[in-house]
Amino acid sequence: MTSADSSTSADLSWLRTFNESRSLLFSIAYRMVGSVADAEDIIQDAFIRWQQTSRTDIRSPKAFLVTIVTRLSINHLRSARSQREQYVGQWLPEPIVTDPGADPSGSFQSGESVSMAFLVLLERLTPVERAVFLLREVFEYEYTEIAEAIGRTEANCRQILRRAKEHVHAARTRFKTSDREHRDLLAQFVQATAEGDMDGLLALLANDVVLHTDGGGKAPALPNLIHGATNVSRAVLGASKKFGRLSRVMRLAQINGEPGLVTYVDGRPHSALVLHVAEGRVKGIYIVINPAKLTHLPPPPPPSSHLSQNRTAVGLHLREERDEG
Repeated sequence: MTSADSSTSADLSWLRTFNESRSLLFSIAYRMVGSVADAEDIIQDAFIRWQQTSRTDIRSPKAFLVTIVTRLSINHLRSARSQREQYVGQWLPEPIVTDPGADPSGSFQSGESVSMAFLVLLERLTPVERAVFLLREVFEYEYTEIAEAIGRTEANCRQILRRAKEHVHAARTRFKTSDREHRDLLAQFVQATAEGDMDGLLALLANDVVLHTDGGGKAPALPNLIHGATNVSRAVLGASKKFGRLSRVMRLAQINGEPGLVTYVDGRPHSALVLHVAEGRVKGIYIVINPAKLTHLPPPPPPSSHLSQNRTAVGLHLREERDEG
């Protein structure tokens, strides 16, 4: 074997090692920054640094890559703070479809820790608190590994985690809802909305429900959070009446690990809707309308499988799917 062949073989091995960790790296980066595009940029930056690093300097390739991605994510969040302060209206994470086969990373690690409600909750944390919380509570890293990843002592990491838990656990939902119950509530929600049924919506919403909408100044959205079942019902029905004239195609999808609905207008994603459900009631409604955050959503389904733009039909379809499951 020539030296050139040896070099090529080593490069391929180096690339294979990186690709084996890509899913984990994307899972960490997305949960850190809440954006598919930014997470992919971080992975690309990590790959460049990986290529530029001497092989002899790395004891554990996986730990090295996690450290790079974690630190790049922390730096990104620090710079993004000022940008989000200037963001028009409410900021929500970029929705990601987590249906099998629709994963941009290849095998994205899904679950509760990628839900819209959870990612919004993480916004309460500082970048370092977020990193420590995710690495320990979601990815189950040891304190020694976390300390190396963020450049702190183990004792400091324990203190940081304690503070992070105080911010997160107090607001975290304690009761999980089954996928079947979640789909049932989504079906009832879209049907009540289609029919303009105020009482029907009120029966589904928790008293302290919150409506989140993100248009980013590029699409119509509410500038502030809407609180309370009555106010939220009025806002939802008002928006449904306003946009009901649009010719829409709807697609059921797992969005951030939960049942959701993607709406298309003229063949392009128009909105993504997810409900946060707890104790049999809708606690949060998340609607992303900012077109810049919808580019990674899959295309509309083929005409043969289109859901009617009539939301009652969507609701019935959801119920049929649930019963079959």
